[in-house]
Amino acid sequence: MAGRIFAITGAFGVLGSTVARAAAEAGARLALIDFAKDPPPGLPSGPDVSVLGGVDLTDAVAAGAAIDAVADRFGGLDALLNIAGGFSWETHEGGGWETWHRLFLINVQTASNASRAAIPYLKRSHAGRIVNVGANGAVKAARGMGPYAASKAGVHSLTQALSEELKGDGVTVNAVLPSIIDTPANRADMPEADFASWVTPQELAAVMLFLASAEASAVTGALVPVTGRV
Repeated sequence: MAGRIFAITGAFGVLGSTVARAAAEAGARLALIDFAKDPPPGLPSGPDVSVLGGVDLTDAVAAGAAIDAVADRFGGLDALLNIAGGFSWETHEGGGWETWHRLFLINVQTASNASRAAIPYLKRSHAGRIVNVGANGAVKAARGMGPYAASKAGVHSLTQALSEELKGDGVTVNAVLPSIIDTPANRADMPEADFASWVTPQELAAVMLFLASAEASAVTGALVPVTGRV
């Protein structure tokens, strides 16, 4: 990882900040991108870290400007980790089109816009990588998971299509499919659950960083389950 240039979207959240810290510890140079304006405490800092808050990745122009700024700052880009996204539980009968539209934007469109902007730079890397975050719950959607599962299934299809598009350019595209991630918000929402069975952010980060590494050159188009003990 030493010296590799990573752009991480959704970097201010629990998973994004965990991935950022692990990548920094491995020696990567980081661009931390998020819709939120102010970063939380505990993010990596220093001359090898660029923080870009207030970036609306659902806007293709804003996404392109952010990725261009990263490449200008560090002289290129080696890996894009698309972590930005969101979740809503809603039955179809009681829900509305707005949830479907919103989840498509924040789960699929953010990854699509960031990837499109990053591709020219990744092609110039000796080991260009895109790592997306899908969802194990999108493989078979449960009750109330329709809009979320459909949007994450879109991430899976984007991953597979991009892997075919870019495999001749030395750029790999993969996705991790977590089950329930052990975060404070998920614990609060499901206080009776067995937290020990969930996947931790650290476990998920380790898989993502492997897929973003030069050593993962033989893996592309993979939808990797990272489900803990669920």
